[in-house]
Amino acid sequence: MQINLTGHHVDITDSLRDYVNSKFAKLERHFDNITIVHVVLTLEKLQQIAEAKINLSGGEIFATCEQDDMYAAIDGLFDKLDRQVIKHKEKLKQK
Repeated sequence: MQINLTGHHVDITDSLRDYVNSKFAKLERHFDNITIVHVVLTLEKLQQIAEAKINLSGGEIFATCEQDDMYAAIDGLFDKLDRQVIKHKEKLKQK
C-alpha cells in the first residue's frame, strides 16, 4: 500500500506523517487489496480537515472529516474509511 500525504496550509511534520501511516496500516488488516491511499490535510481558519481517497480492487472510497484538532480529524477519517472498507469487502464476498 502506497500512502501519499499532502498538506494545504499545513506543514506535514514527521509525527503527523507517522500518525497517518500507523492509522492507515491498520486498514490493511481488513482488506489486503488496497493499492494507493491519497490523504489531504487542510487548515481553513479554525477547522482542521482531513480527507482521503483509497484506490482498491473493485473501486474507490472517499471520506472527509472536519474537527478542531488535526489528530481528531484523522481519527474520524480513519473510522469512516474503516467502515466503508468493511462494507466494500462484504459486497465483494456476496458476488
